[in-house]
Amino acid sequence: MLVIFAFQYYPLWGNVIAFQDYQPYLGVGQSLWSGVENFSIVFNGDPEFLNAVKNTLVLTLIQTVIVFPAPIVVALVLHSLLSNKLRQIVQTIIYVPHFMSWVIVVAVFQQVLGGTGMINNWLRAHGYDPLNIIGNADAFRGLLTSQVMWKDTGWATILFLAVLSQIDKSLYEASAADGAGRWRQTWHVTLPGLKPIIILLLILKLGDSLTVGFEQIILQQQGVGIDASEVLDTYVYNNGIIGGDWGVAAAVGLVKSVVALTLVLLANKLAHRLGEEGVYRG
Repeated sequence: MLVIFAFQYYPLWGNVIAFQDYQPYLGVGQSLWSGVENFSIVFNGDPEFLNAVKNTLVLTLIQTVIVFPAPIVVALVLHSLLSNKLRQIVQTIIYVPHFMSWVIVVAVFQQVLGGTGMINNWLRAHGYDPLNIIGNADAFRGLLTSQVMWKDTGWATILFLAVLSQIDKSLYEASAADGAGRWRQTWHVTLPGLKPIIILLLILKLGDSLTVGFEQIILQQQGVGIDASEVLDTYVYNNGIIGGDWGVAAAVGLVKSVVALTLVLLANKLAHRLGEEGVYRG
């Protein structure tokens, strides 16, 4: 509780910077108040801010549609493996990337897909044109998505495998006795068993929907440019830490947090209306 208070609740006091002309050498106590002036960049449609919002929403949509279902599919495949030893070997292999930092993950992708990487060197050696992936703004979103999937899909299967292990085996036996094959068992037994955890994680995903890989993006931003890579988190960093516009950066961060909280509450209310518990009971 002390750690949560120190690193989660106490820093909320810093949100007052969003209503100040904050100067670091004066501090929060002596910086002048500016009202809601810092929020004008949000409501007046600043082009750089709108570009960051657009990139954030597009990446969120891609990761929700492609990345979120990936561990579900992998968990279903692993659950169907008859050999426990084979399942453990596969699980161990796909868990490993999760423990690598983003610095290492980005470096691995550069060594494989970069201009002088393994694949392009092989293509040149066999008379083919090299692929332009690393540093290509048009391919940046696909690159980010593939990196996230490679790093975190295996680790994200843990929750789904735990839920799958708790499904009553008699349900499969009863459905098999009624003539249901593997696909029908998956549709009528397995997926309904996974539905509560899927809904819960989707709601939590909404709360994190405006946060899309700050460290992953900032490490590669210089190579593709601001237009293709700027998201809300990097916008806050570039304008606040680098640009020194602390008040505007705090205002954008505060708006992002309020929107995320609102999405979670609305999604949870919708889950209650659909008969699910969601994050908490109604």
